[in-house]
Order: sequence, then C-alpha cells, then structure tokens
Amino acid sequence: MNDITLVRAATLVASPWKNGGGVTREVAAAPEGAGFDTFAWRVSIADVAAAGPFSRFPGIDRTLVLLAGAGMLLDAHADDTSSTTHTHALDEPLDVARFAGEARIDARLVNGPTRDFNLMVRRGAATASLDVWRGNVQRELSGDTVLLFCAVGPMRVTLRGMAPVELSTDDTLRVDRTQALHVSAEGEGALLAVTVRHV
Repeated sequence: MNDITLVRAATLVASPWKNGGGVTREVAAAPEGAGFDTFAWRVSIADVAAAGPFSRFPGIDRTLVLLAGAGMLLDAHADDTSSTTHTHALDEPLDVARFAGEARIDARLVNGPTRDFNLMVRRGAATASLDVWRGNVQRELSGDTVLLFCAVGPMRVTLRGMAPVELSTDDTLRVDRTQALHVSAEGEGALLAVTVRHV
C-alpha cells in the first residue's frame, strides 16, 4: 500500500542560510525531523541571493537543478589548495549539476538571484536518481520514496487507481513504499522525479 502525501508550496517554511547568502525551504527528508548530520536524504528549495561558497557536506552526494533565474556557475576546485576548477554551468531552468558534498564549490550568479532544487543523499544510507520530465510523460517507478516535484506548473499527475492531482509550481507529490507505481503526467510544464532507495 502506497503512502501518499501532497506537499503544497505555501506550507514550506523558509530558513535563512548561516552565511546570509540565501534562504532554504525543506520539502522532505528522512528520517523525519533529521538534522544536517543525521539525514539519509533531504530535498529542499533554495533562493540564492548572492555569489559565494557553498556549505560543505562530507559523505553527501548532491544534485542541484536550476528552477528560476538567469543562471549560476558552480566552480568545483580539485582540492582546498588548488586553483584548478571544473565549472558546472547552469545556463537555463531545469539544467542539472551533480557533485560531491565535500567538494569546495564557489557559486557565481550570472545576472541576479536564482532559485534552485537541491537533492542531498548520504552515501551508505541511501541512493537516489533524479530525472527531468517535460510535458506529457508516462513512467513506471519503484523505490522506498518517490517525489514528484513541480518545477514548472501547472501539471496534472495521475497515479494508477487514483484521481488526478493538480500540482502548481513548487508543489510536491510524495509516495512512500513505492512498488511498480504507474505515473501519468500531463501539462506544458515540468516535473522533477526523484526516486530514493534506502541501503
């Protein structure tokens, strides 16, 4: 039996970053109520107001998706002393960057603030995949948790055997204990489909 939760954007609570460079809103995490040192996985939305270094999260794999704004450049340094970098360029909404949480990352904003989707997964505790679905899509998904985040709304999501759910931008449909879940998405927007499996 699937456990289904609808998380509306209006219910997300904003918390300022420690460095004052932006604001984050947690969408979902496991275990429930886990802190930054104890989560197995965490999904959040961040409003980035200024350029600067990213917080570092050793042992965490990160996936970042640009949701809004003119773009962001993430300079990943080879180590703490190296000036050598690899740059992840998020040029337009729905561009994706994947990197290790312990990496030294400096963010540059292309032209003003951005909004980003963040997936963080602790190695050895969980694995996760993220796919961008644009427009009308039908998929079969299986995992411990599936999150269908509406990056661009509105989108209509139908799970087999259930009435359609209308998602607006930044709404999330969460399905736990997912086995052979048939998902149909309709609309001119986009969803971020996150599938999580606990190790």
